[in-house]
Amino acid sequence: MKRVSLLGATGSIGESAVDLIGRGGFQAVALTGGRNVARLAEQAVELGAELAVTCFPECYEELRQRLEGTGVDVAAGADAVAQAAAQPADLVLNGIVGAAGLQPSLAAVRAGATLALANKESLVCAGPLLMATAREAGAQVLPVDSEHSAVFQALVGEEMSAVERVVITASGGAFREWPLEKLARATPEQAATHPNWDMGQRITIDSASMFNKALEVIEAHEFFAIPPERIEVLIHPQSTVHALVGFCDGAMMAHLGAPDMRHAIGYALHWPERAELPVARLDLAALGRLDFAAPDPARYPALLLAQEVMAAGGLMGAVFNAAKEAALDGFIARSIGFTDMARIVEAVMGRMASQTGLNNDMMTLDNVLQADQMARELAREAMQKTSEATG
Repeated sequence: MKRVSLLGATGSIGESAVDLIGRGGFQAVALTGGRNVARLAEQAVELGAELAVTCFPECYEELRQRLEGTGVDVAAGADAVAQAAAQPADLVLNGIVGAAGLQPSLAAVRAGATLALANKESLVCAGPLLMATAREAGAQVLPVDSEHSAVFQALVGEEMSAVERVVITASGGAFREWPLEKLARATPEQAATHPNWDMGQRITIDSASMFNKALEVIEAHEFFAIPPERIEVLIHPQSTVHALVGFCDGAMMAHLGAPDMRHAIGYALHWPERAELPVARLDLAALGRLDFAAPDPARYPALLLAQEVMAAGGLMGAVFNAAKEAALDGFIARSIGFTDMARIVEAVMGRMASQTGLNNDMMTLDNVLQADQMARELAREAMQKTSEATG
């Protein structure tokens, strides 16, 4: 029986993983979550977990009370989450959202576990550090983002030297058909409505702005060591083709499936084998058509910023992600508009690019976290100026 820890258990990725783990064949080691302590406690009992951790220390007492007498150990705080990731397990599935997932990812691979990675920020902020740490520890990293899982599966039995290009698809989010002039007035509620996928608020808004896809482009570059110029993005409204790999002989391998994250999660959980999954089977005749289009740079400036991140290298990924997270907070709080987010991130990247050593220092967790903190502070300053100018 495979021993599995699940980080971010109460989020959208985590709930899908709990569904699959609960169907049998796994022993839950540790579950972590945030403020939804009631659900975390339910999951821990349901799966018979050994440990439940909330990342918020102030939620410890409620979690302890809910799990009293169940035999489930309880802990709280960011350090406790990283320690949970390091518990002896065969596989650690990291479904934490944001840069907060980096230290648990490093802890998991240092412990030698297979890391099933849905936390794209781990690779965006510190891809070289994470992958080098995994190699040194002899740990395997498996992609759980649907696009990267699709690429990973298309490459089974193939040589990377034969890969000519990788194409990842994007639905285009909630605003793909909106007039450009209307985007500045978009509300968080409108941006948080996805046409195909059932995801959390932050990821869904990132889909509408295409920041999510920008992160995934950087993630593909770091995970597969593919040059940026060989990574393409296509708008695909049906969200049926998750990615394609083009080879040197002109052939392309595509991965298709219903828009259900249990595809990628289940593949990672059962890897290197395939197992039957409770997901919808495609009816291509009923679907009728598959549409593709190039993304409009004016509508999705985040994709151009991703190219700048990859060209700069070094710590610019950490800067990009931190500024993006801060700008997203500002948009959700209605301090800035939807289109302000990309301008804030671009401004922070411009200011941070002149920082001595940003792109030349050896990548360590400390300097990644320092770059993250500096970028957030600059983003907050830029948002304050934006708010004052428009208020």
